Amino acid sequence: MLTIFLVILPALLLVQAAPRTTGHPPDEPDTPHVVFIAGDEEYRSEESLPLLASILARDHGVRTTVLYSLDENGLIDPNALDNIPGTDVLTTADLVVMFTRFRALPDEQLAPILDYAKSGRPIVGFRTATHAFRYPDDDLEHAPLNGEWPRQLFGQRWITHHGHFDDGKSPLTHIEPVEGSTHPILRGVAPFDAYSWLYHVEGGGDSLSGEPTSLATGTTLKSYHAERHDRFPASNPVAWIYENDPKSGRPSRVFFTTLGHPYDFRSESCRRLIVQGLLWALGQEASIPAAGIAIRPTDDWRPPNSGIGNFRPNQTPESVASPAGTGKIAPE
Repeated sequence: MLTIFLVILPALLLVQAAPRTTGHPPDEPDTPHVVFIAGDEEYRSEESLPLLASILARDHGVRTTVLYSLDENGLIDPNALDNIPGTDVLTTADLVVMFTRFRALPDEQLAPILDYAKSGRPIVGFRTATHAFRYPDDDLEHAPLNGEWPRQLFGQRWITHHGHFDDGKSPLTHIEPVEGSTHPILRGVAPFDAYSWLYHVEGGGDSLSGEPTSLATGTTLKSYHAERHDRFPASNPVAWIYENDPKSGRPSRVFFTTLGHPYDFRSESCRRLIVQGLLWALGQEASIPAAGIAIRPTDDWRPPNSGIGNFRPNQTPESVASPAGTGKIAPE
């Protein structure tokens, strides 16, 4: 009996020490593993990323893990800028999805993210991943992560946006897929209006890094920069991709979108664009039908509006998780 106990005890200790995450277990050992990192305090990534994870698990047979910013009590707190436990799981990831904003993670949590980005495996970024980190300017080791790192990885750093007018009350950007494109990510994607205010990423002297393939363009419906559209054009890319040599020290495939307002996902075309971008990043574009993947209703998904501090309090990773097969998020 003592021998059995000594064998079981290390396993129990490992379970107790496991990071606070949510995920769906694999059906088969070789099932692709996608890790979502939710860590922004403005756009409710702690709710939209679990929704996307559940869609991948339910409809596309993908194993998913979601990591969150947590407070010292293990509660989801997007304002906890320096704590996203569990990033060591990235060593087993086939795809990482980042939706973080101005994080300043300790080295033990940061290192797996940086190592993954250099591993040649694919990556997907949402909106504020253009400013995923913010370290003090005099921190010479980490300060390059504030601007240089996202620009080289995703295509651009944070510059400016066209403004959030009456946030959540009406769409602020009209989205058009690139005319004539036959890229599989765009199959079945029709024009739609987004609640995300338009990010400026190119034009007026700015440009995306490298040689991206643009997939969709946004045109602002209202703008703080109405008198300066020569400097900050009214239309800008909102979704693009990169394909790199896996041995280049960069991800083999990159899908990035400046969309990400929680209400954007009300749009069937937006959800199709995003999920097909995830499938393409996984190398599964052959599974995308000519008319686009089927998108099930998400009427039961009602996240809070965007806004600093507007997250639901007292939630654990388990309580916010979307059970595989339902797509549900805790109601308002």
